[in-house]
Amino acid sequence: MSNSIQGYSIFGYGEMISDSSRIEPYVAALTAAVKPGDIVLEIGTGTGFFAVLACQFGARKVYAIEPDDAIGVARQVAIDNHCADKIEFIQALSTQIDLPEQVDVLISDLRGVIPLHQYHLAAIADARKRFLKPGGIQIPLQDTIWVSLVSDRDYYHQKYLSPWADAPHGCILTANRQFAINTWHRHYIQPDRLLVEPQVWATLDYTTDLAPNAKGTMTWTIERSGTIHGIGVWFDAILAAGIGFSNAPDRPNCIYGNAWMPLSEPVELEVGDRVCVTLQANLVGDDYIWTWQTQVTTGADPEQLKADFKQSTFFGEPRSPQTLQKQSDRYIPTMNEAGKIDLNILNSMTAGKSLGDIAHQLTHQFPDRFATIAKALSYTAKLAQKYS
Repeated sequence: MSNSIQGYSIFGYGEMISDSSRIEPYVAALTAAVKPGDIVLEIGTGTGFFAVLACQFGARKVYAIEPDDAIGVARQVAIDNHCADKIEFIQALSTQIDLPEQVDVLISDLRGVIPLHQYHLAAIADARKRFLKPGGIQIPLQDTIWVSLVSDRDYYHQKYLSPWADAPHGCILTANRQFAINTWHRHYIQPDRLLVEPQVWATLDYTTDLAPNAKGTMTWTIERSGTIHGIGVWFDAILAAGIGFSNAPDRPNCIYGNAWMPLSEPVELEVGDRVCVTLQANLVGDDYIWTWQTQVTTGADPEQLKADFKQSTFFGEPRSPQTLQKQSDRYIPTMNEAGKIDLNILNSMTAGKSLGDIAHQLTHQFPDRFATIAKALSYTAKLAQKYS
């Protein structure tokens, strides 16, 4: 459920477990996969739900990996379900650990709203190569990502026009809109809002080596007039042979929702118009930059453009000239006080000092920042947790 930089809240884990459209297919796939005596690996165990079920289904040993502190709750869940002796909980990212043996079953759900999410693909590929026995079972097997054109005036106005175009209390806020229209949101798209038949954008086969980035182009010829406000994205999951689920608009609402990517401006479409969408996802740092280009041409004259929008989440956040300057390859950085504090802590960790000794050292060297031992210890512990 979580093997990412940012975990879920307890309520988030609860919502995922309560979502029957997701959980029941996963339970069915795990039931079919686990045989008595099997060794199971769960990446992103969260509060330990699937790890406990694997034991109940006959697993001899379960390795449950979770970087979030929710793993402490998972340990208690295992005790409460009388299987703590069969589960080894490991608080780390799966790519940063080794196991003493290979496993028979690998289960995970590291998706976001869209399966291309943080290090999802890399984590699955790494676990399959290093931990799964030849011929072992992998859950899920495949995700197919779909795209369609969406008409939803009310939602578009709520998210991408108001308040930026409404000038509340006479204050002009239109400068904000350029960032809003380059940001996608989780939404539940109604099936009657789809203007065209969905098309496949990408298929992710988790049993093969997958590149982290994806790009695809879809083209539609409009068969009924309407106004396009955005692009909808969702996926169909295959967990095992004959077992899967979907967060498509025509299926019961699923915890993932759908991705809604706005157009820069609504476009009126007539029968015969041609809409071409190129969608691209590039993993940069810890997460993806999404880019979508939309071109609309008239049916009467294919050379005549009605709209040509180029949008990207890269432009969805304000960046000051000072921030951009600091990202230039010519910029010569100087260390501020926060950097000196962190360097001091890391050097002390390397020297083998305890957190208490480091905290006392900070109060002497940076008294304006750390007025008390407790404040210094709290800061030191957080940094140590990140790098130890």
